[in-house]
Amino acid sequence: MHNHDGTTGLAGHKHSLDPVARKQELLREGEFFRSGVAHARAQIRHGARPEVMLHGVIDHATWALRARADALLKPTGTSVSVLMPYGLALFNFIRQRNLGKPAGAAAILLGVAGWYMNKRRVQQNGLN
Repeated sequence: MHNHDGTTGLAGHKHSLDPVARKQELLREGEFFRSGVAHARAQIRHGARPEVMLHGVIDHATWALRARADALLKPTGTSVSVLMPYGLALFNFIRQRNLGKPAGAAAILLGVAGWYMNKRRVQQNGLN
């Protein structure tokens, strides 16, 4: 990409043969380079702030949980985005009626019942 006549810049574009115009082009390229360095430094400073790091961690965790939930729901033909409006409506209903503790207890009982049924199914399949 680099010509041997010395008129091609490092980025592959042609430079002028006139020394005054070439000097202006090089000064302009230097300014663009310094601007890019300053922008990169500002991005690094911003990304190193604790609240920005925490936001990135939360985004990553949310994405991972959503991907896992979508993978679990794939055999049923649905996804988190389809079920989320119903889940939020249920959450708001429980919150407005102050049913948090009973709903939590019901969720725990359903989880234990599901675990027990799964354990029993595995044992029955293992014996047969």
